[in-house]
Amino acid sequence: MESISGSSVDSRATLRGINSTPLSARVESYEASEKKCISDVRRTFCLFVTFDLLFITLLWIIELNVNGGIEKQLDKEVLHYDYHASFFDIFLLAVLRFAGLILAYAVCKLRHWWAIALTTAATSAFLIAKVIISKLLSQGAFGYLLPIISFILAWIETWLLDFKVLPQEADDENRYRSIMDAPERASFVHPGPLSDGQFYSPPESVADSDDELLDDKHDPEKAFI
Repeated sequence: MESISGSSVDSRATLRGINSTPLSARVESYEASEKKCISDVRRTFCLFVTFDLLFITLLWIIELNVNGGIEKQLDKEVLHYDYHASFFDIFLLAVLRFAGLILAYAVCKLRHWWAIALTTAATSAFLIAKVIISKLLSQGAFGYLLPIISFILAWIETWLLDFKVLPQEADDENRYRSIMDAPERASFVHPGPLSDGQFYSPPESVADSDDELLDDKHDPEKAFI
């Protein structure tokens, strides 16, 4: 019996070791990702926010160079700023959007959409008002290009955060919690090692019963009794 109980305990220990190996590997991978400054999907979002700023800056520099030179246009659009004719405010809006989103989602690591909702709403309202009130549409291709691209990039950032970053991080956290709770559930499913009292001796075999019958036939006193 001791050998049977020992083998059952060893087999269960082996199965538990096999089941715990992939779980421990997944836990270690999640903990390693948590030790990083930022998750992979959040880093991708921050890279896109940086691309937004650099792209708007590049378009604005091209616009300055095309319309008479960078120095002359900087003096006209920055030092003598005119809301109806300057593109400097669109560039400044991109800078403020970049600073707010990086501060909220890279430095503070927020897990809520309120910061990007604020920046996207402010960007949309400002661009729509500028297109309606100002005279950008009469200034050539950049009068169309800068407001439209800035508007589109702001909404792409909102889509990335709301449908990619936050849901994936929530799924990773839920998966980690389920992995950590798995050993506790397994302890209820798998019972402990069997004790000696749980083993029962097998019934007598047919050969033993036949031998007893033959002994009873050869012994008339036992048969009579």
